Amino acid sequence: MNIVIAGAGDMGYHLAEHLSFENQDITLVDFDKDVLDNVSSHLDVMTILGDATSLEILKNANVRDAEMFMAVTTSEKSNIVAAVLAKQLGAKRVIARVRNHDYLKPEHEVFFKNLGIDNIISPSMLCSGEIYRMIKNSTFTDVFEFEGGKLNVVGLTLDQYCTLVNKKIADMKHDPIFEDIKIIAIVRDQITIIPRGNTVIRNNDHVFFISNKKAVSSIIELLGQQKVIIKNIMIIGGDDMAYTTALKLENEYRVTLVHRDKERCKWLSERLNHTLVINGDYKNIELLIEEGLEKMEAFISLTESSETNIITSLSAKNHGVYKAIAHVDTREYIHISHSIGVDSLINKKLVAANQVSRYLRKGKVEAVSGIYGVDAEIIQYMITKNNRVTKHPLRDLHFPETAIVAGVIRGEEVYIPNGNFTLSLNDKVIVLALPAAKASLEKFFH
Repeated sequence: MNIVIAGAGDMGYHLAEHLSFENQDITLVDFDKDVLDNVSSHLDVMTILGDATSLEILKNANVRDAEMFMAVTTSEKSNIVAAVLAKQLGAKRVIARVRNHDYLKPEHEVFFKNLGIDNIISPSMLCSGEIYRMIKNSTFTDVFEFEGGKLNVVGLTLDQYCTLVNKKIADMKHDPIFEDIKIIAIVRDQITIIPRGNTVIRNNDHVFFISNKKAVSSIIELLGQQKVIIKNIMIIGGDDMAYTTALKLENEYRVTLVHRDKERCKWLSERLNHTLVINGDYKNIELLIEEGLEKMEAFISLTESSETNIITSLSAKNHGVYKAIAHVDTREYIHISHSIGVDSLINKKLVAANQVSRYLRKGKVEAVSGIYGVDAEIIQYMITKNNRVTKHPLRDLHFPETAIVAGVIRGEEVYIPNGNFTLSLNDKVIVLALPAAKASLEKFFH
């Protein structure tokens, strides 16, 4: 598949890296030579130096033969212009990254369709939605919802006091609680393990469970965790993501937002109806304490500095805050997300890249979720025809060892399948897969 990406920043780089592993033909366009030199030294992709809004540059990138064109630069206007031109030149599917919230309203979708833009995405809006889910399920460090929460994948690091530590997966199946929940992945020493019956849970393992909506509380009970009700939240930072996050949370929680720019604080206070906006230096922990840090159940650090976000989040934990979430722009931090000491790390560019990834899959793919710090993805497939996956139980399908069928949604019914389960037409199948399984899965579900 020929794919052209305009913008070689973090989001463009991540998409190119992700796709290059799948032997796709990738062309990256950017006007920054240093950025492209860095890409060329790390990835096996073609690079073109120039402005993606230039017809000549787009023609040089062979956009006319592109199966997909993605405009993901930091300039909203450039993305829209480049996407429109790419469609006119012949690109089959076109995606543009935007910042303006009005563009994302359902009633405005038709305007972009008429321009030839198939999909628009906003990393800030996607990220605020993910933060909202983390707050709603605050016990867990990772939360992924499928079909409005019918099935949930959650992650948590286990300590030595957890009742599951030193137990085999096979021995747990006799517990009735495992009828509605299932362990689908374990991260140990930065290595992702697909668990089998003889797998033993160890202290400090980061374990991912899948469950139906009702059984999420059973996971908390099983792990001996205390459920904390979050009422008070402090956000530091004042950019677009901080604004969209406060907007998302303020109707359900008491939100305090601290930002150091006075004019931006004035702008935020005019648009946030139920958020207390404080002008001050968020690096000053004493100031944060004066503004109620020690009374907060959650702390969300969304400043422009990854290091500031991590340090302030760790300080918040030291002052008794239950849940700390930090945004990081540096991709390297993601790989140590489960050992850094902050409850949850998030990266808006990777969130947006995950959203884009589902358009690149073969077969009927309805959702793709990358897991921070984990070399695996959760993919939701739709069974669209009677192929071999519907003719035999799962145990007889020779499913790849590097993937696991985690859950199945059949209409309003939800299943946590075992080896005897047989898939049916129109089932929505949740699969957790390591990179080595991708080619095999596309054959299964194509």
